[in-house]
Amino acid sequence: MIARNLRITGRVQGVFYRDWFVEQARGIGVTGWVRNRADGSVEAMVCGSSEKIAAIVEKAHQGSPPSRVEDVVVSEAAEEIFERFEKRPTV
Repeated sequence: MIARNLRITGRVQGVFYRDWFVEQARGIGVTGWVRNRADGSVEAMVCGSSEKIAAIVEKAHQGSPPSRVEDVVVSEAAEEIFERFEKRPTV
C-alpha cells in the first residue's frame, strides 16, 4: 500500500469536483480524503495499491464533466490508515 498527495488546479471548485472525486475514489477502492483549498485548488490524499493510485490519478486529470483540470501534481506522502474515502472541509 502506498500514499500520494494530489494537488489539482484549474476550474475545480464550484463544479462538483470533490463529490465526483469521492465517487471515483470509492469506485476504484482507494481510501483517504479530498478537500478544497483557499487558493482555488483541490487537494487529495489517496492510499491504496500502485495500480489503484495510478487509476485515481488518471481520473483526477479527467475531472468532473463541468470542470477543467489544468494540472495534477502528485507527490509521495507518508502512508496513513483510512477506513474509507471522504470529503473534508476547505482549508
